[in-house]
Amino acid sequence: MSAGRPVGMTSTNLPPEFLAKCNAVTAKRARTVIDHILEHGYITTEEIKEVYGYNHPPRAARDVREHGIPLETFRVTASDGRSIGAYRFGDPADVRFSRRSGRTAFSKALKSELIEQQGSRCAIYLEEFEPQELQIDHRIPFEITGDDPETVGDVQAYMLLCRSANRAKSWSCEHCVNWRELHNAEICRRCYWAYPDDYDHVAMRQARRVDIMWTGEEVSVYDSLKRRTLELQKDLPEYIKEIIEKHIYD
Repeated sequence: MSAGRPVGMTSTNLPPEFLAKCNAVTAKRARTVIDHILEHGYITTEEIKEVYGYNHPPRAARDVREHGIPLETFRVTASDGRSIGAYRFGDPADVRFSRRSGRTAFSKALKSELIEQQGSRCAIYLEEFEPQELQIDHRIPFEITGDDPETVGDVQAYMLLCRSANRAKSWSCEHCVNWRELHNAEICRRCYWAYPDDYDHVAMRQARRVDIMWTGEEVSVYDSLKRRTLELQKDLPEYIKEIIEKHIYD
């Protein structure tokens, strides 16, 4: 890492009640991140990957936040000159900190009920998966509302996502202004990532999404599209849009 390492709060300058909250965390991935920040002031995405072997740093940071520990995301310069992400503790006096006691563990019964009501499929990609390949996720991120007592028992407050969709949702949410600054649940309720079948925006951007997956014999169609885009020197999404627009308006 380059010289001039940015200042972060370590165990020597944190309030005792904040340290107690940190030390109460037992989940391995979250505790790894917390301990590193306590010792060094912050942790980079590169360190999370290369030192500790966690390939999805935002998920590791989210684990910490879900235990009620506020984190700030910022940028640092690596030794090779690249700009990379890093995490440090947020303000211990953050009012949101006091109302987060850590995510309620999801039960097998909840997953069974979700599969019964929504099918064994990813809510984003709409593809069927084996139950063990699907993950339960809050429609409205835990970081926005915590485990709201009014919805914690409501199966409609959750969705099933494949790992790829869960990573995509995490990345988009964590870069959203609502996540970072506003913390307004109503904004989330009108977002694609919460209700992909009825939404007004995508992470506060005026946009619309269609996620398409080709499987089985359909893969040959995708391969044909890909070959055609190479011939035309176009991006695949751009080419698919052109085909759709031509079909609609011709």
